[in-house]
Amino acid sequence: MDLKFSEEQNILRDMTRNLCADYSTVAVVRKLENDPVGVPADLWKHMGETGLLNILVPEELGGAGFNLLDCAVIYEELGRAIAPGPYFASAVMSVLAITGGGSEARHKELLAAIGSGETIVVPAWLEPDNGFGPAGVQMRAEKGADGYRLNGVKRHVFYAQAAQKLIVLARTGDAPDAIDLLLVDTKAPGVVLEQQKTMASDTQYKVTFNNVLVPEDNRIGAAGTGWNTWEAAMYDGIILQAAWAAGGAERALEITVQYSKDREQFNKPLGAFQALAHYMADASAVVDGAKVLVYEAAWARANGKSIKRLAPMAKLFCCKAFKDVTHMAQQVHGGIGFTLDYDIQLFYRRAKQHQMNWWDSRYLEELIAADILDSDAPRTIPDPFTV
Repeated sequence: MDLKFSEEQNILRDMTRNLCADYSTVAVVRKLENDPVGVPADLWKHMGETGLLNILVPEELGGAGFNLLDCAVIYEELGRAIAPGPYFASAVMSVLAITGGGSEARHKELLAAIGSGETIVVPAWLEPDNGFGPAGVQMRAEKGADGYRLNGVKRHVFYAQAAQKLIVLARTGDAPDAIDLLLVDTKAPGVVLEQQKTMASDTQYKVTFNNVLVPEDNRIGAAGTGWNTWEAAMYDGIILQAAWAAGGAERALEITVQYSKDREQFNKPLGAFQALAHYMADASAVVDGAKVLVYEAAWARANGKSIKRLAPMAKLFCCKAFKDVTHMAQQVHGGIGFTLDYDIQLFYRRAKQHQMNWWDSRYLEELIAADILDSDAPRTIPDPFTV
């Protein structure tokens, strides 16, 4: 594994950091908390203009066609800025689902619109009380002469109000993975959006489908292949989620180190107290380890190697690192760190939220365990939250 970043990757890092410094300041992050749309207009415009929304669109379709290590460099910087917006849901997960489903030619115009930022497409995947695996998708798409009819509820749909289309995971058969991906207009008759408040104050929605008609042409890929497409997209996506978490953890540690130098108690800086210094030393090792694991997973994917174990390991470790580092940071700041006047609470609240989304710790542990323990006998991943 060669972790010497190329000149292009260093340029991408610098460009993204500068963009966030200009258009995703802490003031912007605060302003967007609990916002019903959740899209920072200036940041979104410049992400489109600089190509940061086009990174995973294939080159033959007019995109940048970056590999996952290039993208990890970008997402680490977005995590450092805890940048708000639907860039992951739309420019990563939706693009991966559309291209992975073999629908590139049919959806070429849609991919171009996503890459420019003109159109936002977000997944509608999780359901109330259901888990992350295929058994968690129970909402039915009933096939008729005029297409599919959708009835049911999806939860944790990021930026649904800002989106023009949803990629809905719906069950079309009784087999465990008989699931299809359907493109649904957010303004279609029968689609009802209800904003949900979260600990991270990000923008999530409950989406109810009341007899929503979806033409058969709006299916992504061949019938019954939706879960395989979605799972493959998730393995790539969680590497970038891990990069975002590693970046957030690194920045939270930097804020805490600076605070420990500036804040004095008993006539000396907090960082001079051995117990607190050791907390930050331990956190530094954890952050560096998280970044290396992300780079290894991204490098493996970029070089055609298996990420079946590395991708879940990266997200599991990096999200735990983000949560643990921000927990330590709160302890160093003391009670004042929980107040809204201090920036560290912004990172602390997002760390746990990040850990619970896009495959949580339990599901990731099951994926890793299945690969370690059952490498010779494929195992069905249990979905303990499905009722």
